[in-house]
Amino acid sequence: MQIPQRPGISQVHTGMKVVDRDGKEVGTVELVKMGDPQAATTDGQRSGRGPGFVPVLSDVFRDAEPDVPPVLAARLLRTGFVKVDGRGLFARDLYVAPDQVARIEDNVVHLSTDGGSLAKES
Repeated sequence: MQIPQRPGISQVHTGMKVVDRDGKEVGTVELVKMGDPQAATTDGQRSGRGPGFVPVLSDVFRDAEPDVPPVLAARLLRTGFVKVDGRGLFARDLYVAPDQVARIEDNVVHLSTDGGSLAKES
């Protein structure tokens, strides 16, 4: 058994199990995006697009992350986030903010909130 680590999304990696504050499995980590809490704006946080047809075409088929309303997206881009592949065949993906991580223990991300209060993918 590992000693519980202090929370921080820098310690989270793809494939980790995510459970809510009651121990109920929420899903599996799909993506970890580190933010810049000191940033005044979100400029530069989204991947830039170069000139030409191919980058424009790739934008059509690439999902922008995080796929949530703009105000929440701006906050998550600044603070960072963990995208969780929702549990179940028709479950939507979820987004976890760094302040919602209680601890990381035995390759499991334990949340400080219940799964129903997490931001859902649009």
